[in-house]
Amino acid sequence: MPEASSTVTYLLSPRAIRERCRALLELGLAGKLKHFRVDMERVPAVADYVLEVTRAAYPTLEIPVHSRWGHFDVGGVRRNAELDARLASLPPAERARAKLDLVITSVLLDAGSGPTWKYVEPGGGTYARSEGLAVASFRMFLAGAFSSDARQPLRADAEGLQRLSLESLAKGFQVTEANPLAGLEGRLALLRGLGRVLSRPGALYDLLAAKGAKVPAAEVLGRVLESLGPIWPGRITLEGVNLGDVWPHSALGAEGSPESLVPFHKLSQWLTYSLLEPLEEGGIQVTDLDALTGLPEYRNGGLLVDLGALVPRDARLLTDAYAPGSEPIVEWRALTVALLDEVAKRVRERLGMTAEQLPLAKVLQGGTWSAGRRIAAEKRPGGTPPIRIESDGTVF
Repeated sequence: MPEASSTVTYLLSPRAIRERCRALLELGLAGKLKHFRVDMERVPAVADYVLEVTRAAYPTLEIPVHSRWGHFDVGGVRRNAELDARLASLPPAERARAKLDLVITSVLLDAGSGPTWKYVEPGGGTYARSEGLAVASFRMFLAGAFSSDARQPLRADAEGLQRLSLESLAKGFQVTEANPLAGLEGRLALLRGLGRVLSRPGALYDLLAAKGAKVPAAEVLGRVLESLGPIWPGRITLEGVNLGDVWPHSALGAEGSPESLVPFHKLSQWLTYSLLEPLEEGGIQVTDLDALTGLPEYRNGGLLVDLGALVPRDARLLTDAYAPGSEPIVEWRALTVALLDEVAKRVRERLGMTAEQLPLAKVLQGGTWSAGRRIAAEKRPGGTPPIRIESDGTVF
């Protein structure tokens, strides 16, 4: 681990995510982890399954980057086109800001919904889980729920976000006693926090535009982490910096030491992937995409458990619910990040493609996330993940 002065910078980098997760995988391969056994002989089968799912969804292998924008068009409804039509009169930079306003608020509202919540789109279909959250947040945005100016509804700004009430958020997500949504208060806290740290989410466009026409993906993630870091609740703080989605694991270092910490930055990386398209529309090209890592969430992690690449050592891992910071969950997430690189490598080998032709972000989209959902649906009623996490609305 780098020296103390640079430890925070390191823990907020995608390099640290990859290296710390890889360190736990090496321990797993040596049979030295408490909670999971790693079976590398199952990884080729995982890659085959991912490839099968990818070919079914994208027969020509023209795969978009894994991002929030795909969720907005769920059910074959062209909501992105609807948004484009409403933004058409604006100059490119302002269109980019508006799209960042939408996608940042939507991603922050995207933590696990719980198994029973549903959203019924007015005049349309019924959607659950991440897609339901996407459509609900999209409709709230178009209705001006996050703007303080009724004359400019298609924006989110500090005043609009900070005055958002629990009642209006619950109404927008159709939450009732019969339709409960996990972590509603946590979601509201994130949006209000967002309003405290940025004049509007779209201000990220201007911060990045100041860097030039080409910006490395790691720099975009760094700017997201720096800008949004203060909004995350009650996490580990080091040198006065709230680290966010960073958690200890006893196999890496002594309790309380920086060496024990494993960064994931899942929502921030998901957000970074989701910023690429609007930034490019606004004239900013994001480069070096593969510096970012796979996303340690329950679909990708569930895929590895369901197909036997990760084997829980204690059967209770498959029955009990665990807090996000509990060591079994930290271990599961770290092994997921490291093994996603291995799966992506094998998918490319099968296709005869390079990392430039098929970056990890496209393997995720093709890909691992959908494969995790499909195998879960085959194995359990309702498609629940193999391991249950107590969501507070701020991690997954």
